[in-house]
Amino acid sequence: MTDSKDKTSLEARLNLTRRDFLKTSAAGAGALALGAGGLVRTKDAEAFAYEPYPRDDDLTTVVTSCAHNCGSRHMLVAHKKGDVIVRLSTDDGRYQADGAFGKDTEEEPQLRACLRGRSYRQRLYSPERLLYPMMRVGKRGEGKFKRVSWDEALDHVSTRMIEIKEKYGSQALVDQSYAGASYGVLHKSDQIEGLLGRFLGMFGCRTSSWSVPSYQATTTSSRWTFGTIQDGNEDDAFAHSKLIIMWGWNPAYTFHGGNTFYYMRLAKQRGCKFVLVDPQYTDSAAVYDAWWIPIKPNTDAAMMAGMAHYIFSNNLQDQGFINQFCFGMDAGTMPEWADRSVNGTENFKDYILGKYDGTPKTPEWAAKICGVSADDIIKLADMYATTKPAALKASWAPGRNAYGEQYSRMGAALQAMTGNIGVLGGCAEGVGKAWHAEAVAYPYDQYANIWFASIKSDRWAHIVLNYPNVTREEAGLWPRNDNLDGVVPNIKGIFWQGSNWFNQLTNINKEIAAIEKLELVVCLDSTITTSGLYADVLLPVATHFERHDTALPWYKGHYYIHRPKVIEPMGESKTDFQIFTELAYRIGHKTGVGDYFGKTYNPKADRSYFLNNEAVDEAYLREWWEGKVMHHQHIAMSWEDFKRHGVYKVKLDQPHVGFRDQIEKGVPFETPSGKIEILCSELANISDWKKTKYGYHIPSIPKWIEPWESLNSPKTKEHPFHLISPHPRWRTHSIFNNCAWLRETYEQEVTVNASDAKGLGLKTGDTVELWNDRGRVVVPVYVTERCMPGVLVLHEGAWLDLDENGVDRSGNPDMLTLDAPSPAGAFAYNTVLCSIAKTDLAHRPGWDELAKARSHVFRREL
Repeated sequence: MTDSKDKTSLEARLNLTRRDFLKTSAAGAGALALGAGGLVRTKDAEAFAYEPYPRDDDLTTVVTSCAHNCGSRHMLVAHKKGDVIVRLSTDDGRYQADGAFGKDTEEEPQLRACLRGRSYRQRLYSPERLLYPMMRVGKRGEGKFKRVSWDEALDHVSTRMIEIKEKYGSQALVDQSYAGASYGVLHKSDQIEGLLGRFLGMFGCRTSSWSVPSYQATTTSSRWTFGTIQDGNEDDAFAHSKLIIMWGWNPAYTFHGGNTFYYMRLAKQRGCKFVLVDPQYTDSAAVYDAWWIPIKPNTDAAMMAGMAHYIFSNNLQDQGFINQFCFGMDAGTMPEWADRSVNGTENFKDYILGKYDGTPKTPEWAAKICGVSADDIIKLADMYATTKPAALKASWAPGRNAYGEQYSRMGAALQAMTGNIGVLGGCAEGVGKAWHAEAVAYPYDQYANIWFASIKSDRWAHIVLNYPNVTREEAGLWPRNDNLDGVVPNIKGIFWQGSNWFNQLTNINKEIAAIEKLELVVCLDSTITTSGLYADVLLPVATHFERHDTALPWYKGHYYIHRPKVIEPMGESKTDFQIFTELAYRIGHKTGVGDYFGKTYNPKADRSYFLNNEAVDEAYLREWWEGKVMHHQHIAMSWEDFKRHGVYKVKLDQPHVGFRDQIEKGVPFETPSGKIEILCSELANISDWKKTKYGYHIPSIPKWIEPWESLNSPKTKEHPFHLISPHPRWRTHSIFNNCAWLRETYEQEVTVNASDAKGLGLKTGDTVELWNDRGRVVVPVYVTERCMPGVLVLHEGAWLDLDENGVDRSGNPDMLTLDAPSPAGAFAYNTVLCSIAKTDLAHRPGWDELAKARSHVFRREL
């Protein structure tokens, strides 16, 4: 909301009176804007906190969903009084068209929210909630901001964007959007097809990021091997498995499909055996009584190679499947052109048997590398090859390593050689995308992914610090067919939309140094995050409770959930779409094209969209539902019925199995050969690696490659422990870090094996410092036998909290990670050696013990 003294205010240019604006923005909300934007509740809402807890009959119930990438995106039911959400519940079976209370079947299971979703009310009303546009007045990272009007903030951003583009060219602004707090059909933050990418692309100044931090090793592997990232089963297929190998997968924490546990429990009840290959014994292993195989981090590809050797040597492979569906698995499946190719003369079987390098990849060879006994490697290989059907779930975490794509490719080779692809109860998963939901509403179909440079995501700081002395292979530049091919961007600004990448990318100290060289940093979020502390401009974004949208399942799940506007936007929050639309209009007028940019960016709206977006959003969503969901997917439920019921659960004729049609009907795989490419056609024929996005050589077949840091490295003399940073149960990356309910239950701590702790003189509750040559963190200790010796576990996502010496007192592991990615784009989050010792420095846990927010840092009026 703009200051009433500003004669050039947005309301004036839109020819609206202040009274009209207040009526529009507060309609039905029980709230009026006062003065500079302070929010005044209705009398009922004002008094509510001091009244007895309301009964259900006093509350309005609204079906909505969670919005984050936690591994699912499930139903939330908001119970509100007036314009205040009093509590949140979840699916109880009654909301679909033919549902009734308690309905929960294998065909239509309840879409129950997890602890994170159920605690969302505290995040919504958090003291760290960003409610007004803010501009930095202190140093970056200092947290000193002043509140400004929307006019001042957007004028500043649009003016600086134009200046930067004119001075530095079309690559100067970096899009670092991600699916944090703004993921939906319409209001979408995403690296590829989100609102920010479309806005900057149409503006003509955008450097994008092509490597996805969570799973780039896996997406690259799946595209090479299967030609698609839709390589997964729906989780109902797990109920039919006789063996499930959870390789680096802890579905108790990261589901990869919201009803994973439901179906895996069915599998357990039907006699399925479970195995966990992981450096730590997880809660999932405990629940399913899994055989735990501890493994040295970053050595998974070696163990898989040892399994492949045993299977080939004992003729346990499914040779009929290999002959019919595989490419490059053995000499008999090699293409005629292999001998003429640049890199593709080797086949996988002969590599495993040692034909090329004289080193058979035996279980004994693998045991020396990965720390798993040869007997256990043989036992697991035999179980997997002889149990039908068996699901090897090659999860993402072991791919977040140096050369993590080799682990993912090796996993796919094992899945193929045992014939477990395309069969019910088997598994081809790397990425795990399954049933295809219609993803986005118009206008994303136009100008969806325009970019003028595309870099590896964790290379931005390296580029900024070393420009212009940066090679294209260092930057990981995606090739182009114009004069910008190979041009390393001169980065001068960053936009963070729905992402806290500054907190979550590798080597944070390098980011801190780089960000000082930027001329514009803009953060759009609903919460004041760590990234926001380093921004120049903070723009308050409405949460998914405060805008109209539809929720899609997250990679798995066959359903849609309506997401209405449950409450009015708090403070002066706006949706991302409103913000970018208004910026487009401003830039258009400042550059002489008038309304053209704004109207093209948001075709259904005029400029008043910034003040009232409801009718326009409804039109986009209705058009999407009727034109895509109803028409393309033959779903009969009307848009009005969908809104009334709140959810549509798709009834599948049979469990969705990835590549079933390829195996049963002969449909070709989407690879150049039409088969499962163990030998990758693309890699086999690359002659100049520097002109590819990879930059460096990658073997044409899956191979074991020694990582740059591991427990086998001579670097252990200086830093003897290997640190891994899995996803926690109580956060989604950094989201929910400030939620007291969750932080009271789980503490940020480093897990240490009991024998290591004894040698270090540590006990549970001691405070330690972890360090290497990249940074230092302080954190409490948890001592257990559930972690293998030599390995430390520190969950990712803690909000950075630096002291005067640059030591992170919160325990963020990315102070210790390295920003050198693998050639195929894998982030090396779990390729980290460090040291550990007791310290007198205090851990700053925030909500853990202080029981108060640090909101005073952000809320001072300057």
